[in-house]
Amino acid sequence: MANKIEYKGYIGSIEYSSEDKLFFGKIELIDDLVTFEADSASELETNFANAVDEYLQTCKELGRKPQKTYKGVFNVRIDPKLHQKIHQEALKAGMSLNAFVQNMLKSKVTAG
Repeated sequence: MANKIEYKGYIGSIEYSSEDKLFFGKIELIDDLVTFEADSASELETNFANAVDEYLQTCKELGRKPQKTYKGVFNVRIDPKLHQKIHQEALKAGMSLNAFVQNMLKSKVTAG
């Protein structure tokens, strides 16, 4: 996402409407719909931060946990033989399976 803004671990999209002459966006990667808009870039930053703060406050008042973008945990289903081979490579490298897979993913993502 090229046009984005971040605050308190939340990511907001940024778009511009030439027809309305305003910036607008929403908090991305959560199920709740939280939007914001502004006439200028500096106002957009302020309004995005306010939208995040209001979202967190509303969740608190409702007694529910606010959604976070990602927890850093996900399950991947793979062939058991591949699982075994990856685990063997991790052991050879002196690493846990999680650390080995994280390093492999990180090297692939940063290389691409």
